Formats: sequence, C-alpha cells, structure tokens
Amino acid sequence: MQLILSSILFYFSFITFSSAYIGPGMGVGLIASILGIIVAIIAALFGIIYFPLKRFLKKKKKEKSKN
Repeated sequence: MQLILSSILFYFSFITFSSAYIGPGMGVGLIASILGIIVAIIAALFGIIYFPLKRFLKKKKKEKSKN
C-alpha cells in the first residue's frame, strides 16, 4: 500500500500545465453534450411524474363518471 501511495505522489509531483488549444468545435460539442444530459434528466423526471399522474387522474375521472 505504501508503495502505491508513494508512486502516486511521485507521479503527481511532476505534472505540468499544458498550453493546448481547444477549438470552437470542441467547445460547441461540450456545450451540446451538457445540454443533452440536462434535457435527458428533465425528460426522465417528466416521464416519472407525468405519466403516473395522468393514469391516476384518468382512473379517478372514470370512477367519477360511473357514479
């Protein structure tokens, strides 16, 4: 365990910053993927909440019309 920790510490002690250029295509792709994840989460929440509620209200409306 000590060997692993010391090798990790040795590895991270020599990290340097790179001056890499991220083009506009990469930025647009990043924004699109983040928006896609957010839309997927919202759609999942909508499906989890809306469809059971719709079924419940439809069932309640049928019971009300029978009486």
